[in-house]
Amino acid sequence: MTDTTQTRIRPLRAEDKPYWRKLWTGYLTFYDSSVSDAVYERTFTRLLGDDDQDFHCLIATHREKPVGLAHFLFHRHCWRVENVCYLQDLYADPDMRGKGVGRQLIEAVYAAADAAGAPSVYWLTQDDNTTARTLYDRIGQATNFIKYLRPA
Repeated sequence: MTDTTQTRIRPLRAEDKPYWRKLWTGYLTFYDSSVSDAVYERTFTRLLGDDDQDFHCLIATHREKPVGLAHFLFHRHCWRVENVCYLQDLYADPDMRGKGVGRQLIEAVYAAADAAGAPSVYWLTQDDNTTARTLYDRIGQATNFIKYLRPA
């Protein structure tokens, strides 16, 4: 196992852009997806924004090299007074999987949610993402909800 004392979680910085793009591209590729350059640019701008209603990004670094990311946002919820936190994207470089990066990122999102007064954190994954679900089952609680989308 990798020495996790060498792994740090910190907010995204402007100078992280090429590393962030590579990591997010890896995430999108994992899900057989892609986005336009305009989406990359707009998303990065939003992630660096200072609006609490905007997106947030945490970067995992190992020996100062970015090796993972977590995108999340806070939003209102009709069943709560407090905002809730949606962990939209979580990705660890394939070479770092199984070495604690995903857990550290999720725990950092939990801490950010607590600091923002948003006690509920939730996320989605594909049912066949067994590697990630091994971690998620240890640090989260699966629900029986099924996601629906508007037809294209």
